[in-house]
Amino acid sequence: MPLQGNLGVERMCQLAVVSRAGFYRYLRRGWQWEEEVALRSTVQDVVIEHRWRYGYRRITEELRARGMIVNHKRIARIMREDNLLVVRRGRSRSRGHTLHDARVYLNLAARLKLLGPNQLWVADITYIRLAREFVYLAVVLDVFSRKVIGWALGRSLKAQLPICALERAIANRRPPPGVVHHSDQGVQYACSEYMQKLREHGMLPSMSRPSNPYDNATCESFLKTLKREEIHASTYRDFEDLRERMGEFIEGYYNVCRLHSALDYRSPESFEKERLRESQRTSAAAMMTFFEG
Repeated sequence: MPLQGNLGVERMCQLAVVSRAGFYRYLRRGWQWEEEVALRSTVQDVVIEHRWRYGYRRITEELRARGMIVNHKRIARIMREDNLLVVRRGRSRSRGHTLHDARVYLNLAARLKLLGPNQLWVADITYIRLAREFVYLAVVLDVFSRKVIGWALGRSLKAQLPICALERAIANRRPPPGVVHHSDQGVQYACSEYMQKLREHGMLPSMSRPSNPYDNATCESFLKTLKREEIHASTYRDFEDLRERMGEFIEGYYNVCRLHSALDYRSPESFEKERLRESQRTSAAAMMTFFEG
């Protein structure tokens, strides 16, 4: 340990009235926390890379293959705390466990031809690494205009996070019954609480096919843009600073200013307003096809 001015560790401990053993225990806790954060980050990456299909044992083997010394019990604990465990639909049913009631729904989004807003919404979750913690961002987009209509930031991956984003989208848009809500097969979207919220508002659930991330490409594209243009280009003081900056980027820049190539280089809000003016002359609903090749 280097000297601090002309003082060594032993003299500083005497002045602070702490033991040397206690001082080194304090330093070790800091190192252990940094190692825990790095491990959680890698677990998150592997889970997302394999689209929530790996359980804790396969995650452990994947980490070991990457040269990390890890124990499967520790990985199981991390995945349980971060709500990263996959849903198993076995024959046995755990009483009172809502995740066992999860269903996988048909992919309706792939068959839709959109003619206006509030016909197809898509939702997804990503994680953001701060200096001392992980936080999670849930978003809901209207595919017609690529506009972010609801978002929520939280410290937990439990279902309440995407439910909060969905409630915000519903409050902003007040959609008519029949909106198709598309997501991946993550447990947060398949759980009974989330499905109940969709039913309450007359929304139709739709889910991506296994091994096909392109089914939710609109959300994936937005999250990629968000991370490239805002998250990876910025430093955040804390959770509240991140929340404020997310609001500025999503609501003050992305929705109203940023030109989108898929919208003929118009912002989501200007594209939507232009199409809404056109729809006042002709009313159109989404079209769905089932038998095309």
